[in-house]
Amino acid sequence: MRVADAAGLLAGYGLDALLGDPRRFHPVAGFGTLAQRLENQLYRDDRRAGAAYTLIAVGIPAALGIAANRATKDRPAAHFLLTAAATWTVLGGRTLRGEGRRMAGYLKAGDVPAARNRLGYLCGRDPAQLDEAELARATVESVAENTSDAVVAPLWWGAVAGVPGLLAYRAANTLDAMVGHRSDRYARFGTAAARLDDLLNLAPARLTALLTVAAAPRVRGRRAETMRVWRRDRNDHPSPNAGQCESAMAGALGVRLGGRNVYFGRTESRPFLGDGPRPDARHINRAAKLSGTVGVAAVALAAAGALLRPRRRP
Repeated sequence: MRVADAAGLLAGYGLDALLGDPRRFHPVAGFGTLAQRLENQLYRDDRRAGAAYTLIAVGIPAALGIAANRATKDRPAAHFLLTAAATWTVLGGRTLRGEGRRMAGYLKAGDVPAARNRLGYLCGRDPAQLDEAELARATVESVAENTSDAVVAPLWWGAVAGVPGLLAYRAANTLDAMVGHRSDRYARFGTAAARLDDLLNLAPARLTALLTVAAAPRVRGRRAETMRVWRRDRNDHPSPNAGQCESAMAGALGVRLGGRNVYFGRTESRPFLGDGPRPDARHINRAAKLSGTVGVAAVALAAAGALLRPRRRP
Protein backbone atom coordinates (compact mmCIF):
# COMPACT_ATOMS: atom_id res chain seq x y z
CA MET A 1 0.00 0.00 0.00
CA ARG A 2 2.75 2.46 0.90
CA VAL A 3 4.75 1.75 -2.25
CA ALA A 4 1.57 1.97 -4.35
CA ASP A 5 0.66 5.25 -2.69
CA ALA A 6 4.11 6.72 -3.36
CA ALA A 7 4.17 5.53 -6.96
CA GLY A 8 0.59 6.73 -7.48
CA LEU A 9 1.40 10.21 -6.21
CA LEU A 10 4.33 10.44 -8.60
CA ALA A 11 2.30 9.13 -11.52
CA GLY A 12 -0.65 11.41 -10.77
CA TYR A 13 1.66 14.41 -10.60
CA GLY A 14 3.15 13.37 -13.92
CA LEU A 15 -0.31 13.14 -15.49
CA ASP A 16 -1.17 16.61 -14.26
CA ALA A 17 2.13 18.01 -15.55
CA LEU A 18 1.58 16.34 -18.93
CA LEU A 19 -2.17 16.72 -19.45
CA GLY A 20 -3.45 19.31 -16.98
CA ASP A 21 -7.06 19.28 -15.84
CA PRO A 22 -9.54 17.11 -17.76
CA ARG A 23 -11.38 19.40 -20.17
CA ARG A 24 -14.66 17.53 -19.91
CA PHE A 25 -16.38 15.70 -17.05
CA HIS A 26 -13.92 16.96 -14.43
CA PRO A 27 -14.73 15.20 -11.14
CA VAL A 28 -14.11 18.36 -9.12
CA ALA A 29 -16.65 20.23 -11.25
CA GLY A 30 -19.09 17.39 -10.69
CA PHE A 31 -18.49 17.59 -6.95
CA GLY A 32 -19.17 21.33 -7.09
CA THR A 33 -22.51 20.71 -8.79
CA LEU A 34 -23.53 18.18 -6.13
CA ALA A 35 -22.33 20.48 -3.35
CA GLN A 36 -24.47 23.27 -4.77
CA ARG A 37 -27.53 21.02 -4.71
CA LEU A 38 -26.77 20.04 -1.13
CA GLU A 39 -26.43 23.70 -0.19
CA ASN A 40 -29.84 24.39 -1.71
CA GLN A 41 -31.31 21.75 0.59
CA LEU A 42 -29.47 22.66 3.80
CA TYR A 43 -28.89 26.41 3.59
CA ARG A 44 -29.88 28.53 6.55
CA ASP A 45 -28.22 31.69 7.79
CA ASP A 46 -26.76 29.69 10.64
CA ARG A 47 -23.35 28.26 11.59
CA ARG A 48 -24.79 24.90 12.63
CA ALA A 49 -26.37 24.43 9.23
CA GLY A 50 -23.03 25.32 7.63
CA ALA A 51 -21.21 22.82 9.85
CA ALA A 52 -23.64 20.06 8.88
CA TYR A 53 -23.25 20.96 5.22
CA THR A 54 -19.44 20.84 5.50
CA LEU A 55 -19.47 17.54 7.38
CA ILE A 56 -21.63 15.85 4.76
CA ALA A 57 -19.91 17.38 1.72
CA VAL A 58 -16.42 16.48 2.94
CA GLY A 59 -17.37 13.27 4.72
CA ILE A 60 -18.83 11.56 1.66
CA PRO A 61 -15.67 11.87 -0.52
CA ALA A 62 -13.56 10.81 2.45
CA ALA A 63 -15.78 7.75 3.01
CA LEU A 64 -15.58 6.86 -0.68
CA GLY A 65 -11.80 7.09 -0.47
CA ILE A 66 -11.73 4.79 2.56
CA ALA A 67 -13.96 2.28 0.78
CA ALA A 68 -11.75 2.39 -2.32
CA ASN A 69 -8.67 1.86 -0.15
CA ARG A 70 -10.21 -1.22 1.43
CA ALA A 71 -11.29 -2.60 -1.92
CA THR A 72 -7.73 -2.38 -3.28
CA LYS A 73 -5.68 -3.10 -0.16
CA ASP A 74 -4.63 -6.55 -1.42
CA ARG A 75 -4.21 -5.46 -5.05
CA PRO A 76 -1.18 -3.16 -5.33
CA ALA A 77 -1.59 -2.53 -9.07
CA ALA A 78 -5.22 -1.48 -8.64
CA HIS A 79 -4.31 0.68 -5.66
CA PHE A 80 -1.55 2.35 -7.67
CA LEU A 81 -4.00 3.17 -10.46
CA LEU A 82 -6.56 4.45 -7.95
CA THR A 83 -4.00 6.73 -6.27
CA ALA A 84 -2.66 8.00 -9.59
CA ALA A 85 -6.17 8.82 -10.84
CA ALA A 86 -7.14 10.54 -7.58
CA THR A 87 -3.91 12.56 -7.54
CA TRP A 88 -4.39 13.69 -11.12
CA THR A 89 -7.97 14.65 -10.33
CA VAL A 90 -7.17 16.86 -7.35
CA LEU A 91 -4.01 18.59 -8.63
CA GLY A 92 -4.10 21.80 -10.64
CA GLY A 93 -0.47 22.76 -11.14
CA ARG A 94 -0.28 22.74 -14.93
CA THR A 95 -3.50 24.71 -15.24
CA LEU A 96 -2.34 27.24 -12.64
CA ARG A 97 0.97 27.83 -14.40
CA GLY A 98 -0.75 28.01 -17.78
CA GLU A 99 -3.22 30.63 -16.59
CA GLY A 100 -0.39 32.66 -15.13
CA ARG A 101 1.57 32.57 -18.38
CA ARG A 102 -1.56 33.43 -20.36
CA MET A 103 -2.06 36.51 -18.19
CA ALA A 104 1.59 37.45 -18.68
CA GLY A 105 1.16 37.18 -22.43
CA TYR A 106 -1.86 39.49 -22.43
CA LEU A 107 -0.10 42.07 -20.27
CA LYS A 108 3.11 41.93 -22.28
CA ALA A 109 1.05 42.60 -25.42
CA GLY A 110 -0.74 45.49 -23.70
CA ASP A 111 -4.11 43.73 -23.98
CA VAL A 112 -5.54 44.84 -20.63
CA PRO A 113 -9.20 44.04 -21.55
CA ALA A 114 -8.27 40.42 -22.33
CA ALA A 115 -6.34 40.16 -19.06
CA ARG A 116 -9.33 41.52 -17.15
CA ASN A 117 -11.61 38.97 -18.77
CA ARG A 118 -9.24 36.15 -17.87
CA LEU A 119 -8.54 37.08 -14.26
CA GLY A 120 -11.62 35.24 -13.02
CA TYR A 121 -9.91 31.95 -13.82
CA LEU A 122 -7.34 32.73 -11.12
CA CYS A 123 -9.09 34.68 -8.37
CA GLY A 124 -12.34 36.34 -7.33
CA ARG A 125 -11.33 40.00 -7.56
CA ASP A 126 -13.35 42.51 -9.56
CA PRO A 127 -11.12 43.23 -12.58
CA ALA A 128 -13.17 46.12 -13.97
CA GLN A 129 -10.95 48.91 -12.62
CA LEU A 130 -7.62 47.07 -12.43
CA ASP A 131 -4.74 48.43 -14.47
CA GLU A 132 -1.78 46.45 -15.78
CA ALA A 133 0.17 46.64 -12.52
CA GLU A 134 -2.77 45.53 -10.39
CA LEU A 135 -3.60 42.69 -12.76
CA ALA A 136 0.00 41.51 -12.53
CA ARG A 137 -0.07 41.72 -8.75
CA ALA A 138 -3.32 39.76 -8.54
CA THR A 139 -1.86 37.08 -10.78
CA VAL A 140 1.38 36.70 -8.83
CA GLU A 141 -0.51 36.53 -5.54
CA SER A 142 -2.88 33.92 -6.95
CA VAL A 143 -0.04 31.80 -8.31
CA ALA A 144 1.67 31.97 -4.92
CA GLU A 145 -1.40 31.01 -2.88
CA ASN A 146 -2.62 28.33 -5.28
CA THR A 147 0.77 26.68 -5.44
CA SER A 148 -0.14 25.57 -1.94
CA ASP A 149 -3.88 25.03 -2.47
CA ALA A 150 -3.69 23.23 -5.84
CA VAL A 151 -0.34 21.43 -5.58
CA VAL A 152 1.46 21.19 -2.23
CA ALA A 153 -1.57 20.72 0.04
CA PRO A 154 -3.18 17.85 -1.91
CA LEU A 155 0.18 16.11 -2.13
CA TRP A 156 0.69 16.61 1.61
CA TRP A 157 -2.64 14.99 2.45
CA GLY A 158 -2.05 12.25 -0.10
CA ALA A 159 1.19 11.43 1.69
CA VAL A 160 -0.46 11.55 5.12
CA ALA A 161 -3.73 9.74 4.39
CA GLY A 162 -3.62 8.33 0.86
CA VAL A 163 -6.69 8.47 -1.37
CA PRO A 164 -9.07 9.53 1.46
CA GLY A 165 -6.74 12.45 2.22
CA LEU A 166 -6.60 13.50 -1.42
CA LEU A 167 -10.38 13.47 -1.86
CA ALA A 168 -11.24 15.03 1.50
CA TYR A 169 -8.76 17.86 1.02
CA ARG A 170 -10.01 18.72 -2.45
CA ALA A 171 -13.61 18.64 -1.22
CA ALA A 172 -12.82 20.99 1.68
CA ASN A 173 -10.85 23.37 -0.53
CA THR A 174 -13.63 23.45 -3.11
CA LEU A 175 -16.23 24.18 -0.43
CA ASP A 176 -14.12 27.05 0.85
CA ALA A 177 -14.08 28.57 -2.64
CA MET A 178 -17.85 28.15 -2.88
CA VAL A 179 -19.09 29.30 0.54
CA GLY A 180 -16.05 30.23 2.63
CA HIS A 181 -15.74 33.82 1.44
CA ARG A 182 -17.07 36.87 3.23
CA SER A 183 -20.51 37.87 2.05
CA ASP A 184 -23.93 38.47 3.53
CA ARG A 185 -25.09 35.01 2.47
CA TYR A 186 -22.10 33.06 3.78
CA ALA A 187 -20.97 35.09 6.80
CA ARG A 188 -22.30 32.35 9.10
CA PHE A 189 -23.14 29.43 6.83
CA GLY A 190 -19.63 29.35 5.35
CA THR A 191 -17.72 29.59 8.62
CA ALA A 192 -17.15 25.86 9.06
CA ALA A 193 -15.92 25.40 5.49
CA ALA A 194 -13.52 28.34 5.83
CA ARG A 195 -12.15 27.14 9.17
CA LEU A 196 -11.68 23.59 7.93
CA ASP A 197 -9.79 24.80 4.87
CA ASP A 198 -7.59 27.00 7.09
CA LEU A 199 -6.84 24.02 9.34
CA LEU A 200 -6.00 21.65 6.48
CA ASN A 201 -3.66 24.21 4.92
CA LEU A 202 -1.68 25.19 8.02
CA ALA A 203 1.20 22.80 7.42
CA PRO A 204 1.15 22.77 3.57
CA ALA A 205 1.25 26.58 3.34
CA ARG A 206 4.34 26.73 5.51
CA LEU A 207 5.95 23.92 3.56
CA THR A 208 5.19 25.85 0.36
CA ALA A 209 6.94 28.89 1.80
CA LEU A 210 10.01 26.89 2.81
CA LEU A 211 10.21 25.25 -0.61
CA THR A 212 9.88 28.68 -2.20
CA VAL A 213 12.83 29.88 -0.13
CA ALA A 214 14.87 26.85 -1.20
CA ALA A 215 13.93 27.26 -4.88
CA ALA A 216 14.41 31.06 -5.07
CA PRO A 217 17.66 30.83 -7.09
CA ARG A 218 15.67 29.23 -9.94
CA VAL A 219 14.20 32.70 -10.61
CA ARG A 220 17.34 34.69 -9.77
CA GLY A 221 16.22 35.21 -6.18
CA ARG A 222 18.38 34.88 -3.10
CA ARG A 223 17.51 32.41 -0.38
CA ALA A 224 18.63 34.69 2.44
CA GLU A 225 16.52 37.60 1.18
CA THR A 226 13.52 35.37 0.56
CA MET A 227 13.79 33.98 4.07
CA ARG A 228 14.12 37.49 5.52
CA VAL A 229 10.98 38.77 3.77
CA TRP A 230 9.02 35.63 4.63
CA ARG A 231 9.89 35.78 8.32
CA ARG A 232 9.14 39.51 8.49
CA ASP A 233 5.87 39.65 6.53
CA ARG A 234 4.26 36.20 6.71
CA ASN A 235 1.86 37.05 9.54
CA ASP A 236 0.74 40.42 8.15
CA HIS A 237 -1.80 38.88 5.78
CA PRO A 238 -5.39 38.41 7.11
CA SER A 239 -5.27 34.76 6.05
CA PRO A 240 -3.24 32.46 8.32
CA ASN A 241 -1.96 30.63 5.23
CA ALA A 242 -1.98 32.86 2.15
CA GLY A 243 0.50 35.28 3.75
CA GLN A 244 3.02 32.46 4.13
CA CYS A 245 3.05 31.75 0.40
CA GLU A 246 2.71 35.32 -0.84
CA SER A 247 5.44 36.77 1.36
CA ALA A 248 7.89 34.05 0.29
CA MET A 249 7.00 34.63 -3.35
CA ALA A 250 7.49 38.39 -2.91
CA GLY A 251 10.93 37.80 -1.42
CA ALA A 252 11.98 35.37 -4.15
CA LEU A 253 10.88 37.71 -6.96
CA GLY A 254 12.06 40.92 -5.28
CA VAL A 255 8.65 42.60 -5.61
CA ARG A 256 6.05 44.17 -3.35
CA LEU A 257 2.67 42.49 -3.04
CA GLY A 258 -0.41 43.44 -1.04
CA GLY A 259 -2.47 46.61 -1.02
CA ARG A 260 -6.09 47.40 -1.86
CA ASN A 261 -8.14 44.48 -3.19
CA VAL A 262 -11.60 45.06 -4.68
CA TYR A 263 -13.98 42.13 -4.76
CA PHE A 264 -17.57 42.08 -5.95
CA GLY A 265 -19.33 44.07 -3.24
CA ARG A 266 -16.46 44.58 -0.81
CA THR A 267 -12.98 46.09 -0.52
CA GLU A 268 -10.03 44.94 1.59
CA SER A 269 -6.86 46.87 2.39
CA ARG A 270 -3.95 44.56 3.13
CA PRO A 271 -0.41 45.30 4.35
CA PHE A 272 2.40 45.27 1.85
CA LEU A 273 4.47 42.10 1.54
CA GLY A 274 8.04 42.31 0.31
CA ASP A 275 10.21 45.13 -0.97
CA GLY A 276 10.86 46.50 -4.43
CA PRO A 277 8.66 47.38 -7.41
CA ARG A 278 5.18 46.19 -8.19
CA PRO A 279 5.21 43.02 -10.33
CA ASP A 280 4.78 43.03 -14.10
CA ALA A 281 4.45 40.38 -16.81
CA ARG A 282 8.06 39.25 -16.37
CA HIS A 283 7.46 38.51 -12.71
CA ILE A 284 4.36 36.47 -13.54
CA ASN A 285 6.43 34.16 -15.75
CA ARG A 286 9.04 33.83 -13.02
CA ALA A 287 6.31 33.07 -10.47
CA ALA A 288 4.95 30.31 -12.72
CA LYS A 289 8.45 28.85 -13.10
CA LEU A 290 8.98 28.95 -9.34
CA SER A 291 5.59 27.31 -8.76
CA GLY A 292 6.62 24.43 -11.01
CA THR A 293 9.89 23.94 -9.14
CA VAL A 294 8.08 23.94 -5.79
CA GLY A 295 5.66 21.34 -7.16
CA VAL A 296 8.45 18.97 -8.20
CA ALA A 297 10.04 19.24 -4.76
CA ALA A 298 6.67 18.73 -3.08
CA VAL A 299 5.84 15.53 -4.97
CA ALA A 300 9.28 14.11 -4.18
CA LEU A 301 8.71 14.82 -0.49
CA ALA A 302 5.17 13.42 -0.68
CA ALA A 303 6.35 10.17 -2.21
CA ALA A 304 9.03 9.84 0.46
CA GLY A 305 6.45 10.63 3.14
CA ALA A 306 4.10 7.95 1.83
CA LEU A 307 6.91 5.38 1.95
CA LEU A 308 7.78 6.34 5.52
CA ARG A 309 4.18 6.40 6.75
CA PRO A 310 3.60 3.92 9.60
CA ARG A 311 2.32 0.56 8.38
CA ARG A 312 -1.41 0.11 8.83
CA ARG A 313 -2.61 -2.74 10.96
CA PRO A 314 -4.51 -5.49 9.14
